[in-house]
Amino acid sequence: MAARAGVALKTVSRVVNDEPGVTPATAERVRAAIEALGFRRNDGARLLRTGHTASIGLVLEDIGDPFYSALSRAVEDVAHQHGSLLFTGSSDEDPLRERELTLAFCARRVDGLIIIPASEDHTYLLPEIAAGVASVFVDRPAGLIGADAVLSDNAGGARTGVTHLISQGHQRIGYIGDDPGIYTAALRHRGYLDALAQAGLPGQESWTALAVPDAAGVQVALARMLAGPAPVTALFCGNSRVTVLVLRELAVLGRTLSLVGFDDFELADLLTPGITVIAQDPSEMGRIAAKLLFRRLAGEGGPAQRIELATRLITRGSGEIPPERLG
Repeated sequence: MAARAGVALKTVSRVVNDEPGVTPATAERVRAAIEALGFRRNDGARLLRTGHTASIGLVLEDIGDPFYSALSRAVEDVAHQHGSLLFTGSSDEDPLRERELTLAFCARRVDGLIIIPASEDHTYLLPEIAAGVASVFVDRPAGLIGADAVLSDNAGGARTGVTHLISQGHQRIGYIGDDPGIYTAALRHRGYLDALAQAGLPGQESWTALAVPDAAGVQVALARMLAGPAPVTALFCGNSRVTVLVLRELAVLGRTLSLVGFDDFELADLLTPGITVIAQDPSEMGRIAAKLLFRRLAGEGGPAQRIELATRLITRGSGEIPPERLG
């Protein structure tokens, strides 16, 4: 390539590695030689020279979930800007699978990790972190170790959503959430209870359902909440999967409730009425986490950071139905 471009070997090296000190005209000749000769950089040799693979790993719950898809794309965009390749895997909320994926990425010598944790114990990562693998946790904090974390205000968001329903005149408000063993699910349930307590409203056990969401569970929960002489008039849903299941079941029952869901979802604005939600910003979470990771890889020190992003209430109609308008 040097001979074809009429330059020194060091000049070719500078162009290939995006180093300064080469004029635009010379760089263009080198790139033309690279293209003509079909050169491809040997990343194995690069690893031996620099100790870096220009790759990072992302472990999330389920790449098929729109929330995690948006987060993953944002991480990929930042990685691309830094000339890094992104490897992605889904843990399926299984702590063992999370550990296997994480250590598999480490075995392939990724420079850093972004993890949406399923496990509550990340001490298995301590040897990797000591060896220089940077780690940032997203959506939930690391368990039993100090590590950077980018989170949403789950409790505050749920409190805002339930308070909004109360402001519409509702006093009997149900809650359907995910497994309370999940960090985010527990905080959202706490926000629901806090909003009721601040308004001086009673909560009833029969108005709450906490379990891995599925159609059968939602059906049973709604039947219980709608039974008796004083059924719930409003409902707060702990995530978008719950919201969709609830909407389907209400359609089967021919019932209407004032409803607010945690997390936005596709077509929520096109339903009649549109679905009022507490929205997170998964893309921003991914961008912030990835930028923090690359700063750590560049040598930024200091204590572990905990960054909490605000949620926002988006009113579209479903959460603004007062009790007197419900049949």
